[in-house]
Amino acid sequence: MALTVASAIRPPMDGGAPSYSPAKGNVTPMLKKSLILATSLFFAVSSLAEAGERRSRPPVIVSPDLTAPWLLQLGGKVEPVIYRQQQRRSAVQAPAATRKKQYLFQPQVQRSGAALAQPASVPRARKPVQTRLDPQFLPQTVAYDGGEKPGTIVIDTNSRFLYLVTGNGEARRYGVGVGKPGFEWAGNHKVTRKAEWPSWTPPSEMIAREAAKGHYLPARMDGGEANPLGARAMYLGSTLYRIHGTNAPWTIGYAVSSGCIRMRNEDVVDLYERVKVGTRVVVI
Repeated sequence: MALTVASAIRPPMDGGAPSYSPAKGNVTPMLKKSLILATSLFFAVSSLAEAGERRSRPPVIVSPDLTAPWLLQLGGKVEPVIYRQQQRRSAVQAPAATRKKQYLFQPQVQRSGAALAQPASVPRARKPVQTRLDPQFLPQTVAYDGGEKPGTIVIDTNSRFLYLVTGNGEARRYGVGVGKPGFEWAGNHKVTRKAEWPSWTPPSEMIAREAAKGHYLPARMDGGEANPLGARAMYLGSTLYRIHGTNAPWTIGYAVSSGCIRMRNEDVVDLYERVKVGTRVVVI
């Protein structure tokens, strides 16, 4: 229901100010203009206050690098920021009990002795890659200033090298494979026997150990290319250990054997021809 308000201005009876009294009818033009002016002024002031509030708020600036933290810029000059991603280290490491120091090949200027001081370590794969051989394990002549006499064999199982001391401050060096974790050993022995294309009789402990893993070994294997002892073998003292060849030359430079020292067939033949029964062998 619409309501209308009428007003009239009456002259004073006593000469005072004119009086106003509402009445039904139309609003006078002056009052109508006043109401319109007041309403317009109210909306104008409200709009200005809201605009001023918006201008006072700081802009929100998001970094273009979505991998970086977000930024809230609170005014002032915006400086470009460069975010660098940090490299993550691998959380998977080899067990401490199975890690070994690995060594980088050195030229002939390196001096080798019984202690065989070694250069800085480098990463080496824990498992051999079939058909691949690191060139550092090929036979070569190196400098030697240790205390062992010429003709002595020195085996450094940590660096996977066998040295045949030749005299005059030199030694002939070969790459070898050594005992895997749990089968390492060290000591002094002599070559007590030599054999060409030796037969292989696995010890009962090895047969049982491999059978538990699903690998069944023969009780005896004649010599030949399929024999894991390879082309030659030199037996050490009264132990079960030997320096022998292998039909898996890519395992040279790794710790994969049950304690024996393995060489490439061509290398073990070369060494076989250079040493005699009674040769001193130092394993460190």
